Amino acid sequence: MSCALYFGALLASPLTSAENLMQVFAAAKDNDAQIRASRAGFAATEQTIPQARAALLPSVGFSASTSWTERKFPGSKITDPSSPLFGQSVPGQNFNDHGWNAQLRQSVVNVEDWYTLSSTRANVAAAGYELEAAEQTLIARVVQAYLNVLRARDLVESTSAEEAAVKRQLEQVQQRFDVGLVAITDVLESQAVYDSAVVRRIQADGDQDIFFESLGTLSGINYERIDRLSDRLPIVNPNPQDESAWVSEALRQNLGILAAQAQLSAAQRNVRARQSAHLPTVDATVTQLQSITGAPNFFGAGETDQTVYGLQFNLPLYSGGLIRARSKEAGARKQQAQELLLNQQRTVTRDIRNLYQAVATHVVRVRARLKAITSSESALEATETGYEVGTRNIVDVLQAQQLLFRSQFDYADSRYNYVLDLLLLKNTAGALVEDDLRELNSYTDPNDQVVRVVSLRQSSTP
Repeated sequence: MSCALYFGALLASPLTSAENLMQVFAAAKDNDAQIRASRAGFAATEQTIPQARAALLPSVGFSASTSWTERKFPGSKITDPSSPLFGQSVPGQNFNDHGWNAQLRQSVVNVEDWYTLSSTRANVAAAGYELEAAEQTLIARVVQAYLNVLRARDLVESTSAEEAAVKRQLEQVQQRFDVGLVAITDVLESQAVYDSAVVRRIQADGDQDIFFESLGTLSGINYERIDRLSDRLPIVNPNPQDESAWVSEALRQNLGILAAQAQLSAAQRNVRARQSAHLPTVDATVTQLQSITGAPNFFGAGETDQTVYGLQFNLPLYSGGLIRARSKEAGARKQQAQELLLNQQRTVTRDIRNLYQAVATHVVRVRARLKAITSSESALEATETGYEVGTRNIVDVLQAQQLLFRSQFDYADSRYNYVLDLLLLKNTAGALVEDDLRELNSYTDPNDQVVRVVSLRQSSTP
């Protein structure tokens, strides 16, 4: 297949221009709320690394204080006879104390914090895989929404063609009844089939409008027309044509499995961190302080400067069972992560096998349904001829018409299912990339477009 990216020329329109698959995807990458939320969540998770690293880096604290003291000596008198204030009360003292304290602290030994940082990095790696998985899934979501519009349009065309054919048949039967060639039952049966065809066509019109709305939800753009897939789209078996090879590739690079493995690694390191909480820690400190006091002392009021260098040793002895409980919790989380990884591996294996078989089945089904269209056309011609000569009744004709239109829609529906399941197979294997979308887009036809019908809610009158 060619991987060339085809940019369809924009068609002039008073409403909007036609969009192909890549243009819709480009808009969805920028505007889809779900993928933007995933990116914001990953950006938030990334910040847990510097938060965990902060415990191992130097920290600086600063504090300052000031106080005013009013000191009085009630009942005390000056007893020095030589003092001119002899016999008077001792005067009070008013003075201000102020100072500041700055401390630099650096962790020297802290095993728990090192394992915590390692666990945090593994958690961020898991979040990165989850974001990448969301971006891969966006490709599949866009394709599914796009194909739903095309599928709905094919159903509109099939039901409209059926309605028109049954209407012509009803008119012919009515004319024959008017001249006495057929019974009234033929008219009634034709009318019933026609009414049912009208209902199906109305439902198909409404579904197409709904799917256009869903496509706009992904990209934030209201589309009025999109390019259809051409008949050049090849329907081929998955490459490689080996189910086991797909399973092996998925187990190696499926993003859900990679995320689960990273989460298990984070849980294992978290166990070590919690078990290390009972180990001693050592911090180095440098403290600079200055104090100024107005209170008289032996040296008189003045200023004091000090620089203190120290090592602080801390050994947790007992904390009410907290360390033990956290260790048991971490062990249970590790077991949970192991089971989730195992479940993810089994789920991916199952999905790969199912999707591989589905794609292979679609290849055969598309070919068979193409033949069914030819067979249905021949059967309708034979039934109409039999009706003309009186060997078949009107019910046979109407059923043959319905079979033909259903075969035509089933053929188109099988092609869309093939495309979607093939992309889901690659997505599950962790191999879906934008080049796959470009390749699919190269088979869109700008000269054949799906035009949005007028919404029933817009055309309805009060």
